[in-house]
Amino acid sequence: MVNWNIISKILGSLLFIEAFFMSWCLVMAFSFAEDDTLAFLMSTLLTFSAAFIFLYFGRNAENALDRRDAYVVVTLAWIIFSFFGMFPFIFHGGILSVTDAFFETMSGFTTTGVTVIDDVERLPHGILFWRSLMQWIGGLGIVFFTIAVLPSLVGGTVKVFAAEATGPIRSKMHPRLSTSAKWIWSIYVLLTISCGLSFWAAGMDWFDATNYAMTTTATGGFSTHNGSTVFFNSKTIEYLSILFQFLAGINFTLLYMSIFKLRVGSMFRNAEFKLYITTIIVATLWIMYLLVTRLGYNYEPAFRSALFQVVSFMTTTGLSNDNAGYWPHMTWVILMGLMFMGACGGSTTGGFKCVRISMLIKVLRNEFRHILHPNAVLPVKLGDQSIPQGKLVSLLAFFTLYILMLLITGAIVVIGEKVDLINAMTISLSLISNVGAGLDTNIGPQMSWADLSVGMKWMCSFLMLVGRLEILTVLVLFTRSFWKEN
Repeated sequence: MVNWNIISKILGSLLFIEAFFMSWCLVMAFSFAEDDTLAFLMSTLLTFSAAFIFLYFGRNAENALDRRDAYVVVTLAWIIFSFFGMFPFIFHGGILSVTDAFFETMSGFTTTGVTVIDDVERLPHGILFWRSLMQWIGGLGIVFFTIAVLPSLVGGTVKVFAAEATGPIRSKMHPRLSTSAKWIWSIYVLLTISCGLSFWAAGMDWFDATNYAMTTTATGGFSTHNGSTVFFNSKTIEYLSILFQFLAGINFTLLYMSIFKLRVGSMFRNAEFKLYITTIIVATLWIMYLLVTRLGYNYEPAFRSALFQVVSFMTTTGLSNDNAGYWPHMTWVILMGLMFMGACGGSTTGGFKCVRISMLIKVLRNEFRHILHPNAVLPVKLGDQSIPQGKLVSLLAFFTLYILMLLITGAIVVIGEKVDLINAMTISLSLISNVGAGLDTNIGPQMSWADLSVGMKWMCSFLMLVGRLEILTVLVLFTRSFWKEN
């Protein structure tokens, strides 16, 4: 049976963390003397109170967590964080309905980046900072953060990590998972600080630099201006944004080994990284060619726009420096492929992940070889690592579920919202891959999703959660066997 005591204890500790981050926004609101101070005061007190209640119910819990508890606590953590995270929007009045507030908050924590707010520039600084901070917290994972800062909380941290970590292969840097988590979070913080300082040096004020640094390294895409990075009209800022989105799309374990262990060569020998960078180069040159020949772009703007959109879509960030809705339809196909593919496993990005694409390619290659050599034993290897058969079965199951989710939810959108099939599939792919950007001129990267119906917004919130936790972690909770005694 599910151990609700330990789950309550963990959720209480997580809510303390959320309340702590809310208090940062309270300080921000107070320093700017705007009308969101009371909203954050009430939200912070409410979240702290809820944390005490959860800890009270979990006071007698033993520090032991099995796999079933891990999957429950991970899914509940994201839902409860989003539930309490919506209160600043409601108390302030920036978002009036619970549906819209929950949608916005789930979009933030899952780093999807879709928004129901038509004019973000009317919001006070504290609310804007909370939107960015939500994405930064969700970037590497809410529960993963707990593993880093509260290593003695539970005895099953590896199970929690397995339930939340992205990608099919877990890389260990240290026997103690909490130590590895701290190192990875150190990379994340260092990347954020470097990004913020670079934006500030390029001309952003400190507030914009901080916000864009958090949403860029989290590959989230929330902006403090309606025009995204176009607002700044700066080539330097756009190229810096490309650089840090690209870095955030690399496996953080690989980044750690390259930066702190000075093993830069290991990055370029990594099969997933090679696919990641090769895809970016090929897609950029292809789109650049189409922009130059079809729309008459000059070479530098074509290169910059193509590279920005390719990196933004592949890392599932969703920032924009151009309106891809007016580009040739062939570019839409390329960008949709990048949305599906995603960047590297073990990064802050969404999507199917390059590592899974690499594995699928190798499986297909082996199947063709089996036609010629039926008795040959052909292992699937990534670098020097052989992939167990069980991982390959899980890969094919995940791929099948991913496609089914896209088809089913796309059909639901077509029926429920009466939009064309391309837009419906774009919406579904954007949500499940946590990209937050569309392609058509009516559902572009700067569009508000406020026009969706209430029921569709709740379905979209569910898709964002499913995409962030890579489908199986959530859907397993809906199986009867999960809740059985044995």
